[in-house]
Amino acid sequence: MKCLGSASDPPLSVWTDRPTIGHRDLKKAVPEQPLFPQKKISSAPESQLNHHATQNGCPDIAHRYGKIPLVSIQLPPANIQVPLGLIPGDGIGKEVIPAGRKILEALPASLKLKFEFVDLKAGFETFEQTGAALPDKTVEILKNECDGALFGAVSSPSKAVKGYSSPIVALRKKLDLYANVRPVKSVMTAKNPIDMVIVRENTEDLYVKEEKTYDAADGSGKVAEAIKRISEKASFRIATMAGEIALRRQKIRESGAPSIHKSPLVTITHKSNVLSQTDGLFRSTAREALAASRFSSVGVEEQIVDSMVYKLFRQPETYDVIVAPNLYGDILSDGAAALVGSLGLVPSANVGEGFAIGEPCHGSAPDIMGQDIANPIATLRSVALMLEFLNEEAAAAKIYAAVDGNLEDGKLLSPDLGGTATTTQVVEDILRRL
Repeated sequence: MKCLGSASDPPLSVWTDRPTIGHRDLKKAVPEQPLFPQKKISSAPESQLNHHATQNGCPDIAHRYGKIPLVSIQLPPANIQVPLGLIPGDGIGKEVIPAGRKILEALPASLKLKFEFVDLKAGFETFEQTGAALPDKTVEILKNECDGALFGAVSSPSKAVKGYSSPIVALRKKLDLYANVRPVKSVMTAKNPIDMVIVRENTEDLYVKEEKTYDAADGSGKVAEAIKRISEKASFRIATMAGEIALRRQKIRESGAPSIHKSPLVTITHKSNVLSQTDGLFRSTAREALAASRFSSVGVEEQIVDSMVYKLFRQPETYDVIVAPNLYGDILSDGAAALVGSLGLVPSANVGEGFAIGEPCHGSAPDIMGQDIANPIATLRSVALMLEFLNEEAAAAKIYAAVDGNLEDGKLLSPDLGGTATTTQVVEDILRRL
């Protein structure tokens, strides 16, 4: 049987409540389904599901976190041109995004993938030049001409700059990229391997950026306030995605892929003991979503966020999938990077209906900009993660395997991992392993 993703495969049809992320010329053929509440479209034979790719002779994809559900869709023809936006942003983003492009251009011809790259602008430097951190043209091109994108990093001024706000936060809202998916995984040869996915709600919470400052009524000084917004819809869909990811990860384990986990588990993280209305709504809605019959095999537990931080560092191997509101997910995922050695290793994908942006978890690192020492691995893994959401699992598997080979070999590591290799040397080593 051929790997899923080849032109001769039959259409896929599984549990879903949103269209798959796929190639732009096919999106209009995908019926839009309401995300809330859930609906069952149809079911497919197990042999047709992506999570059985290993059993069906596809490259090993033990690294996979799982995918959002698919709707019935005719798979793309061979040699399709995939349009991708490239947004380097600021600082080392200008060094690692070109590395991501190189890895895509070097994928084996047997995968029959070609990419059309569109260079786009966003970031603090763009703001200083044009007055807009996220130009309207960038958003329009992403919406109308691209299937996905890579985003490097942006510099965030330590003090408020009038008119400036984070372009990646704005982009998540404008494209409704409601999920930030961050796998945190060590190589399996590590002494204490770690393999978790943090699924972060990406559009609300304190990140709605509705703030104000005013003088206290008693004359004691300034007071600043911020809105923390949690909705039932956003909480339901992010918890549903976490459940689907847990199921897909389990299917891959059952196919024989090496893993430190035996059964699927979703950990709901919140602070409802204090924030009973906002986090209380997130907690109850997430539990409702995960109580669906199709998640009957998924274990569900809860952790108050401060306890979660403690246990994340004391017992990281116990966690499979963690779902959290925006702020907690942001903090947990950056902190979890320390468990595997560096932010330079951790990828992420911003995911919505019909679009995905791969984004390394590190910042713009202006202190090392231009020195050719930035770790490119988070970006290369983000490329692979984006490809998975574009239904190109075989290409993603090639990249993951090449990156893991570099890390396991340990001869060409960047300075953040204790090595002396340059960015260029690390990229060249990974390219040789494709």
